[in-house]
Amino acid sequence: MKDTDTPALLGTFIRAHRERLPIPAKAAGRRRTPGWRREELAEAAGVGLTWITWLEQGRDVSASPSALARLADALLLNPAERASLFDLAGRRDPTEPNQPQLDLPAHVLALPGLMLVPAYLLDHLWTARAWNTAAAQLFTGWLDDGRERNLLRFVFLAPEAQTLIADWPERAQRLVAEFRADFSRRPRDAAMQALIDELSSSSPLFVRLWREQAVLLREGGERSFQLADGELCRYQQTTLLVASQTECKLVCLAPK
Repeated sequence: MKDTDTPALLGTFIRAHRERLPIPAKAAGRRRTPGWRREELAEAAGVGLTWITWLEQGRDVSASPSALARLADALLLNPAERASLFDLAGRRDPTEPNQPQLDLPAHVLALPGLMLVPAYLLDHLWTARAWNTAAAQLFTGWLDDGRERNLLRFVFLAPEAQTLIADWPERAQRLVAEFRADFSRRPRDAAMQALIDELSSSSPLFVRLWREQAVLLREGGERSFQLADGELCRYQQTTLLVASQTECKLVCLAPK
């Protein structure tokens, strides 16, 4: 078995964290190995000893999210370690927060202002929460004072979007597929569902594209915008994820 096999990596991870646990106070007799025995971990996690043994041996056994959650608690994993456990097991942590953080810290909101090119920060609903002057000058009709700053509402409901975005039909189609990727990670998010319902009731195009079930990652690439004076501007778009606020996207547009 190769060390890069996922079951082997998961087994090595579990064993290492089991052996780092402090010996239980009620433990009797001398021990030849550090930390907890497998029997003690199985009892604390409410799982079978054979299951723990097979996991540590790198066997390809089924590991349900609920069992992994109890195992993570028994191993006293910190948030990063817990995330690694679920990633290695190919499961989603059932204790992940159902709602994203709405109040963004000041240092995150300040990010667009640090950029020399047009840049804006989107939250999990794809509403612009911060942007710099260059972005406001480019995205007239969206980032103007007093306007609705949700990107999807702008693209599908604002007439200005079809003029500003040079390849509007293609961009609209891709945006829906990219948003579905985010929605699939939070299918029970009430605010996201409300946005989808609103767009579905107001835009037949959105309804058609949403029903296609296409899913794409936000990969960036060339973007073209038709300015009010008729000038066509091209940019290279790059989207960065904020490590401390994983629901946020910092979008930067470098002139070409």
